[in-house]
Amino acid sequence: EEVGDDLVVMSDLCLDEFTDHGHCGVLDDQGRVDNDATLERYAEMAQVQADAGAHVVGPSGMMDGQIGVVRDALDTIGREDVSILAYTVKYSSAYFGPFREAVGSSLKGDRKTYQQDPANVRDSLRELALDLQEGADMVMVKPALPYLDILARVAAETDVPVAAYQISGEYSMVEAAAEKGWIDRDAAILEALTGIKRAGANMILTYWATEVAGKL
Repeated sequence: EEVGDDLVVMSDLCLDEFTDHGHCGVLDDQGRVDNDATLERYAEMAQVQADAGAHVVGPSGMMDGQIGVVRDALDTIGREDVSILAYTVKYSSAYFGPFREAVGSSLKGDRKTYQQDPANVRDSLRELALDLQEGADMVMVKPALPYLDILARVAAETDVPVAAYQISGEYSMVEAAAEKGWIDRDAAILEALTGIKRAGANMILTYWATEVAGKL
């Protein structure tokens, strides 16, 4: 309501903020993430978010088949105009730590069964092919800085826009080092973002977005 079409409104599409266990999906009676039951919820969420005004939805839960299901759900209600930003490469990363602490995450265990292994490149490229086949309009690599090689590979192998997510751990390292006087904060921020851009990102999601945009 505030911005209309003056800004692109993007919404996170996931269940972890609504679950007491902190996982990104519905759990079965044995406590395992039920992929297909989760997809049903994602379809409903996509439709609600589109009706609420989202121009782009970002299914971030890493369920198999989520892009295709969300695309079909949006098309079913005549919202072909709503784009999908696929979290194509999302690693099970230690760099999520500061964010989880900040939001008081209730996560029990870890997400290694549905987020990707940092050592596995082939899995990332397979996910890229699947997401594009299912109708992704844009693809993402997350985190950014520890995975610039993956970002470059993804950018080289697709002709859709590529996003990179500079996450809380990347942000916190620079801020903490700058606070101790170890590095030049502003120069380090710009250098990190330049590296992500150089590796092939067309879009960068970063906590410094408004600050850097103002300076540029």
